[in-house]
Amino acid sequence: MSKKIEYTDELIQAEVVRDFLPSPDELAAGEEGVKVTISLSRRSVDFFKSAAERNRTSYQRMIRRLLDAYVEQYQDDPAERSSGRSKNRVAER
Repeated sequence: MSKKIEYTDELIQAEVVRDFLPSPDELAAGEEGVKVTISLSRRSVDFFKSAAERNRTSYQRMIRRLLDAYVEQYQDDPAERSSGRSKNRVAER
């Protein structure tokens, strides 16, 4: 059995912490989605479905996150965005 707790009449020092959690409205408001139709290889779909099952998530969500990560990586790089080539290959022209 654990040790018995002894309570005292000491004052408790407390500090109010600013609410740092997002409001329910902020949680519900996600980035606007756009429905598209796309044909993917069976191999890719099978891969994402298998990975999603192991991670208990949606395979479509995984694909969306992958595309979003790609956009984050390249959205500020006009050379990558316009031609799909690396900076070095564009500069070699």
